[in-house]
Amino acid sequence: MKAINQLKTFHTILGAYPAETPLSKFLPGFYRQNKQMGSTDRRVATRLIYNYFRLGRALPDLPAEDRLMVTEFLCNTQTNSFLQHFKPEWAACISFDTDEKIKLITAAHPDFNLNDVFPWVGELSAGINKASFLKSIFIQPDLFIRINAGFDTQVKAGLTKAGITFKDEGNGCISLPNGTRLEAIFPKHNWFEVQDQSSQQTAQFFKPEKWDNWWDACAASGGKSLLLHSLQPDIKLVVSDIRESILVNLDERFQEAGLRRYQKKLLDLTENNDQVLHNYEFDGIILDAPCSGSGTWGRTPEMISQFDIHKTDFFKRLQQSIARNVAKHLKPGKPIIYITCSAFKAENEAIVDFMVKELNLQLEEMQVLKGYEHKADTMFVARLIA
Repeated sequence: MKAINQLKTFHTILGAYPAETPLSKFLPGFYRQNKQMGSTDRRVATRLIYNYFRLGRALPDLPAEDRLMVTEFLCNTQTNSFLQHFKPEWAACISFDTDEKIKLITAAHPDFNLNDVFPWVGELSAGINKASFLKSIFIQPDLFIRINAGFDTQVKAGLTKAGITFKDEGNGCISLPNGTRLEAIFPKHNWFEVQDQSSQQTAQFFKPEKWDNWWDACAASGGKSLLLHSLQPDIKLVVSDIRESILVNLDERFQEAGLRRYQKKLLDLTENNDQVLHNYEFDGIILDAPCSGSGTWGRTPEMISQFDIHKTDFFKRLQQSIARNVAKHLKPGKPIIYITCSAFKAENEAIVDFMVKELNLQLEEMQVLKGYEHKADTMFVARLIA
């Protein structure tokens, strides 16, 4: 009976879910309107709806209920009462690896093709293992934190006391089970920053020097700025974004982290900002460009069903426009760090190509950060010199 009710709830959520809305924004409102659901009910419902979308574009003609069974089998490694009730023959094989599970699914549904889950594998950046990337979509990424200098012992002790399983990934990076309620373990503090492992690894490309002037051009909530500051606290920093509300949140985050020496500017970087930045020259620019976010769809699998490959054309034009308006404020011989959380070559290598050919920058190094191998986001980073 419990499994049947869980399936009914899944259908209710799926029927009420509006496309183009992140599940992370929709589900809290749904649960507020359905207060009769306990914490276990909400947890199971969340798992089911997220897992359902992990099937991406595969088996589109199959009823939603059957698609859910397929993805519950693919996404879980331990048996649960839901799958045990509806597909006991698959529940008995829950510990099989993904390839073995796919054989069983294909036997039941001959139309199943792994490539259909994410049907744009031909558009992926060079060096991405397509099969590994596709299979990673069935795995919920971990939560990562970056421990601030001097607080390693306190953070690990706090996690241990709370009974949280964690892994030290090196360089102050800690991986935790997704959904870990850090705010319940660590009330207001400045011991760490929540930041994906791949995002933390972009720091290797910054290489700031003391008293440098840096610009975080698309600063968002300031994660890359804080990373830069952790490497060289004596830099002079300018941060900008097109969204005023984001910059307000950035102020709060910087204050908690103890970063107080910075200038803040509200800028639309698709426009010429020479009047605002006429006397600014930078020793380094971080361009964490707006993109499709395809490297993060393990966290937001609903985006796979909503995506159209033609959107990469929009992002490509946007990235080129921003790069053109940003790079001209770079001092000769100094670096611009181009970053995306995209897995598509149109937003990665193609933009580097543009910056080399059209903006006369020299490519020093570029890399796909293969988060799909580490239960993290997949990102791209390039260091170019003016």
